[in-house]
Amino acid sequence: MNDSFATIGSGCFWCTEAVFQELKGVNSIIPGYTGGRRPNPNYEQICTGVTGHAEVIQIGFDADVLSYEMLLKVFFATHDPTTLNQQGADKGTQYRSVIYYHDDAQKEIAEVLKQDLDNQDIFASPIVTEISPLGIFYPAEDYHLNYFKNNPEQAYCQFVVAPKVIKFRKDFSEQLQ
Repeated sequence: MNDSFATIGSGCFWCTEAVFQELKGVNSIIPGYTGGRRPNPNYEQICTGVTGHAEVIQIGFDADVLSYEMLLKVFFATHDPTTLNQQGADKGTQYRSVIYYHDDAQKEIAEVLKQDLDNQDIFASPIVTEISPLGIFYPAEDYHLNYFKNNPEQAYCQFVVAPKVIKFRKDFSEQLQ
């Protein structure tokens, strides 16, 4: 096993976690916060949008099974990377589209893929995904772990998370665990 890590934000981390939990090669996911100014933020502070942090997930993955590039392809395909600080009805800098790279190799892969996708005109608008070095990662409160799996009947899960998971399963059926 070749353990690697990726840290990404694509709106609400409940959605992002639910999608990536089903991706072959993913060993662990921790929802959390990074990219801001406030040390040790909590969910209530993040929701105000004034901390500068984004809701993200940190993914532990087996690089022998899942390449970083494929992980990012799933990232770009499972949210709208063309809307600044918004995913659906979730608005604010905490919901920005962002890739926090762990090393220069990840930075290069992210920048090349972003440019390739923009050049292919896959999206109606230019990609606004931020690509930044990972700073301090703060794990979210425990109740955010496995949120969709533990709360499938919750309204947000039914109307926002579930459709993303269904689309992911359809579009990436060969990459499912």
